[in-house]
Amino acid sequence: MDRATLAKIHIAKKDLGMDDDTYRAMLKTVAGVSSSRDLDDKAAAKVLRHLRRCGWKPAFGQRPHAARSREALLGKVEALLADGGKHWNYAHGMARKMFGIDQVHWLDDEQLHKLVAALTYHAKRQEARHD
Repeated sequence: MDRATLAKIHIAKKDLGMDDDTYRAMLKTVAGVSSSRDLDDKAAAKVLRHLRRCGWKPAFGQRPHAARSREALLGKVEALLADGGKHWNYAHGMARKMFGIDQVHWLDDEQLHKLVAALTYHAKRQEARHD
């Protein structure tokens, strides 16, 4: 099991307010282990599914903070992401692929305009695909 999956499990435990005894009992019931370090990939996936059924919702990227001059462009990015059912992590990934920059709020104005154009193009392609 990779570290990211283990981190998700521990974040879910914290978000759900589980104490250590409850957490270990859940691991024993769901995956048959007493410690998360003993989980394999399949068992970790079962634990995550169980935690989601218990009400945990993973938090996806949040809107970045930016200067007022770029608020309108970030609002456009946010609207395009919402229309496409995508999260901010999707926009961060596009920025990384397009410009080699990890975060949308680090883009300059020209790059931000190009990102909006790419998201618009993607939205039109998805719309055409569903028609």
